[in-house]
Amino acid sequence: MKARIKAPYSWMGVAATVLLAPVSLAESSGGAARPIVLKADHLFDSVSGKLVDRGVIVVSGSRIQAVGSAANIPADAQIIDLGDATLLPGFIDAHVHLTSEAGPIWYLDFYNDIMRFPAEQALYGAHYAKVTLEAGVTTVRDLGSDEFIAMGLRNAIRAGMVPGPRMLVANNSIGATGGHADQDPYPPERVAVAGPIKGVCNGPDECRAAVRYQLKYGADVIKFMPSGGVLSLSDPVDNPQLTQEEMNAIVSEAHSWGRKVAAHCHGDRAAKMAIAAGVDSIEHGTFLQDDTLAEMKKKHVYLVATLFAGVWNLEHIDKFPPVIAAKARAAAAQSQQMFQHAVRIGVPIAMGTDAAVEPHGLNAREFSLMAKNGLSPAQALIAGTASGAELLGLADQLGTLSAGKLADIIAVAGNPLTDLKATEHALFVMKEGTVYVGPPAGR
Repeated sequence: MKARIKAPYSWMGVAATVLLAPVSLAESSGGAARPIVLKADHLFDSVSGKLVDRGVIVVSGSRIQAVGSAANIPADAQIIDLGDATLLPGFIDAHVHLTSEAGPIWYLDFYNDIMRFPAEQALYGAHYAKVTLEAGVTTVRDLGSDEFIAMGLRNAIRAGMVPGPRMLVANNSIGATGGHADQDPYPPERVAVAGPIKGVCNGPDECRAAVRYQLKYGADVIKFMPSGGVLSLSDPVDNPQLTQEEMNAIVSEAHSWGRKVAAHCHGDRAAKMAIAAGVDSIEHGTFLQDDTLAEMKKKHVYLVATLFAGVWNLEHIDKFPPVIAAKARAAAAQSQQMFQHAVRIGVPIAMGTDAAVEPHGLNAREFSLMAKNGLSPAQALIAGTASGAELLGLADQLGTLSAGKLADIIAVAGNPLTDLKATEHALFVMKEGTVYVGPPAGR
């Protein structure tokens, strides 16, 4: 059960085998794939939040064919019996930055951003994608990257060229000159001044252009910066950085193209403006007040609190310049209390980690933090499965273990409702019917 066996991934619809990887679960002769039956002592129902004993899932190709102990087992099925474990839908992390990762020295992080070629950074992203998938996260929403690297990584994963989670990408985050979406204050004679194609805009017309540029280059979702941020040098953490007209332009343009919009908001006043503009989710939400949270509940605006990022920053506070350290301390002192209020008020919540602030592959630590701050263990798991799928607009395909949905299935040891830390070590990971972590099929 502890062996981590990487199965082949699909390339152009053909089973491609990695050197030294096990053979495909398809027939070795190249025929149609045999059905796979997954068994475990338990199965988590991400609709009811209950654990079902004697979990059984029948997988045919890339989709779930049947669920439940009464399911018909095909005569030619391959059996994977995981024993004392719980089957769950693949986790959904609604806030990552999959093509970068902060290190122990803040100044070196920014040196690397400048010195690495985009192609080089893309290879790092491929590694982070693999680590994330192996952690049981089968779908992510990537909310901001440079040089359209995340878009390229998404496309490579879709094509089966590299293993990784399903990605919805925002491309460049959108915000004002000098704001959290703008680059840090490098001398302008050394670094080109950014414009709408890189997400930096001033005035409603430029903001619409910034949205259109991200969409032109393949954005699945739009992410913008109504307020300041923690990990930037030149802006306060909570001030509004766009006018109401600019926010209205960003959200209306994205919605007219059928894209959802995520708003990076630490500050309460900026969040009120973003909600008024019609945003779909508030990211972080550190300083939100109860009336703002109540408005989010009324309008079904999701909160993606990224608690783990705040905890990680506080634990590594000494690496930051003083101005960033001060903002990180202020945010950490408030975010978990805000989350407790959001739970009490009934705001819809989806799991998100801001992975890249902390190392990739540790995503499931967010579950314990959400449970520590008001959610039940079952509610925390729902936030990272069914609710995440709804936020991403993928509820018809993902988030629950239901017949007809994509076979994104993971397993963790024992019962995660009594020990959420079990989610931090996936014993089995399947994405669209392909096994990436776990024991080989029997029979």
